[in-house]
Amino acid sequence: MTRYASLCDDFYVNMNLSTEMELPTNRETILHFFERIQKTYPSMRNFYCRDRGDFVLEEDKDQGNYRWVTIESRRVCSGHVNPPSIDEAVGQHQLVLQMAPYMLSVSPLDCEALDLLYGFDFSYRGNHNQLVAEALGVHPAMERLADIPGASVINHEPSLTIALDEDCRTQCRLSIETRTSAYQVRTGDYSEDQLSVYVTARQYGSLGSDDSFDTVLTNLSRVCDEMLDSWIIEQVLDPLKRTIALKQSM
Repeated sequence: MTRYASLCDDFYVNMNLSTEMELPTNRETILHFFERIQKTYPSMRNFYCRDRGDFVLEEDKDQGNYRWVTIESRRVCSGHVNPPSIDEAVGQHQLVLQMAPYMLSVSPLDCEALDLLYGFDFSYRGNHNQLVAEALGVHPAMERLADIPGASVINHEPSLTIALDEDCRTQCRLSIETRTSAYQVRTGDYSEDQLSVYVTARQYGSLGSDDSFDTVLTNLSRVCDEMLDSWIIEQVLDPLKRTIALKQSM
């Protein structure tokens, strides 16, 4: 397992390549692309088309560790849930990016954005928003609002996006997604949906003449690792894990 697996219940690494132009949809092109993916990963044998026209190839999800790749109208996406290593997940995404120019006619000029996302899911049956407020706190200007007697926090999804260069083309975003509704808080009937923390590094715009999708992806992976190691693990993931453990032991 990856060094991040112990921080949460489920960990995954996703890549999204968004294009300016529509991607091809003809039968031969789509099947040839997925057959090449399957040649490298033979256990990816579940192929189907969603209602909105997206094409999907994925492994069986029963074991909790699986790969998937999709082609949408203007996006090529790849993901690995609970990968054995970061390198193995990134290697899958690199294969997709290496094939996209030749099989899907995706030019570096056609790149709207390239994203690499590290996702951390936490299992917690309770008020996710209250949990985040207790584990991470709230902005000082809002502390008194959260401390009103009898009040329940029903929406608290902090996020922060920073630019890493002067022209704001390389960015990193930390976001938290809760899945608790006001109805659940009112009734006390909470679902088993997971609380998610997303660390996303993004490169906007067409690639330079000296760049490739591979090199950009490698840089985005480095950005995610540096952000996690420098502050996100200590300031976000560890506090969430400790607070959940404390509440579940009560």
